[in-house]
Amino acid sequence: MRATRFFISTLKEAPADAEIVSHKLMMRAGMIKRLGSGIYNYMPMGLRIIRKVENIIREEMNRAGAIEMLMPVVQPAELWQETGRWDKMGPELMRVKDRHGRDFIIQPTSEEAITDVVRTEIRSYRQLPVNFYHIQTKFRDERRPRFGLMRGREFTMKDAYSFDRNVDGLKQSYQVMYDAYTRIFQRFGLQFRAVAADNGAIGGSGSHEFHVIAETGEDALVYCPTSDYAANMEAAEALPLVTSRPAAQATLTKTATPGKAKCEDVAALLSIPLQNTVKSIVLTVDADKEEDKQVWLLLLRGDHELNEVKTSKVPGLATYRFATEAEIVEWFGTKPGYLGPINTLKPVKVVADRTVANMANFVCGANEADFHFTGANWGRDLPEPVVADLRNVVDGDPSPDGKGVLAIQRGIEVGHVFQLGTRYSEDMKATFLDENGKPQLLQMGCYGIGVTRILGAAIEQNFDDKGIIWPTSIAPFEVVICPMGMDRSEAVKAETEKLYQAMLEAGIDVILDDRGERPGAMFADWELIGVPHRIVIGDRGLKDGKLEYVGRRDAEATIVPVAEMLAFVQAKLAA
Repeated sequence: MRATRFFISTLKEAPADAEIVSHKLMMRAGMIKRLGSGIYNYMPMGLRIIRKVENIIREEMNRAGAIEMLMPVVQPAELWQETGRWDKMGPELMRVKDRHGRDFIIQPTSEEAITDVVRTEIRSYRQLPVNFYHIQTKFRDERRPRFGLMRGREFTMKDAYSFDRNVDGLKQSYQVMYDAYTRIFQRFGLQFRAVAADNGAIGGSGSHEFHVIAETGEDALVYCPTSDYAANMEAAEALPLVTSRPAAQATLTKTATPGKAKCEDVAALLSIPLQNTVKSIVLTVDADKEEDKQVWLLLLRGDHELNEVKTSKVPGLATYRFATEAEIVEWFGTKPGYLGPINTLKPVKVVADRTVANMANFVCGANEADFHFTGANWGRDLPEPVVADLRNVVDGDPSPDGKGVLAIQRGIEVGHVFQLGTRYSEDMKATFLDENGKPQLLQMGCYGIGVTRILGAAIEQNFDDKGIIWPTSIAPFEVVICPMGMDRSEAVKAETEKLYQAMLEAGIDVILDDRGERPGAMFADWELIGVPHRIVIGDRGLKDGKLEYVGRRDAEATIVPVAEMLAFVQAKLAA
């Protein structure tokens, strides 16, 4: 490719609405152009990267035995009504009507569409297992699109769907996809981590997320450096930090804490560790009749934070919401800040985090403004609670596998694999005939990779003050040749053309910058764009039979003999 026959459009400054590094650099490098809120044109430079990402994914999916097909972007509402997601997805699901007033959706994912295909095409156990995938445009009507391709409304995703005869078969298909994903991200050249995850709204049981490690990542990844344990924050198990409850020693005392509504302030006032305090969180579960609604009190240690996903898994709390201030006053007799499990105005359901359940002689709210109880103890001062894992883990917590302590790093989710089981096949009556001729529900798995999101994640992990640093496997071009004064020097022109043709014949994805730009501007463009290998050809070097090679991460250039440059670059690409 010659630069004069390609489209290169770089900017010195990022647009004002570009927020994070990847968004700024992709805009400056001319890889994307904003068309609307969360909607972008993929410009030629950006599209080359997308196609390379897709090719790696396609090769590994095919290698894993998945079969490519293509499902439509627009899907009938009836399918989504069958599974209940028409209502459950909420405003994020883009709903449209055709000219006849019939309802459709712009797909955010394709579980319903593929299950509809399979329930009409798969008849017998002899046709199983099977795994279909496609790479297709998706749309999610994000309330607040931001960060460029990281959280846009329209994006490209690879989603695959496996169908098996039984749970054991599903687990085997799941492992095949897990292994394929590992190979995919290794080929991308990115530092990543696979973590156990919660299935969330998609349903089913058992899942892993694949995250690109980046300090700017939105997600907290929990792992044990001395074992294989890894999970996202939502799914990471928090063991009790107090292994057994001490004996009750202190007397329950109502203590004045004027104006101290936070655990930190109460601890400072009483000159006690924050770990001796207990915070109260009030939840409501609504019912058809107002008088039947339930109010719950969740208790966490003062230095811990509530994990809302874990909370939703407590029996009875699947549909919880945070209580209003009016409800809190009605049930506890005071505004938030002084709440506790002792002497509530109305009965509440008390759930204590594992650590709190083992605490003794702790401090909690007295349900009266400006007062807390000190010396509170389970059994003596209040009934034994329901115990559940309610909190986020923190750095240094014991690992659930007993093999060390936990650490936390940031990551960007770019892939997710799920064991769905019969979540969709049951709703859509997708069955097959087993060996005995009896209908059985299909066991289903689904596996997604955010194709366009990979670009943003890769940049968040690989950049410097000059621009992007692409891994070679997904760079828009592997090599750029930068001739100095090609239009003025026959020697430079001849050597440039010779090397360019040799690289093309060797199958190297090379671009020749024949635009006639000044060296400084030319180098700045390619450093911004992030091409990993650069060759500079100039009269001065040619007189000595030398060319200059600069790797995108190199601090200094390497001088290479003219005759050895092709082999030198090939070795770099193979490394």
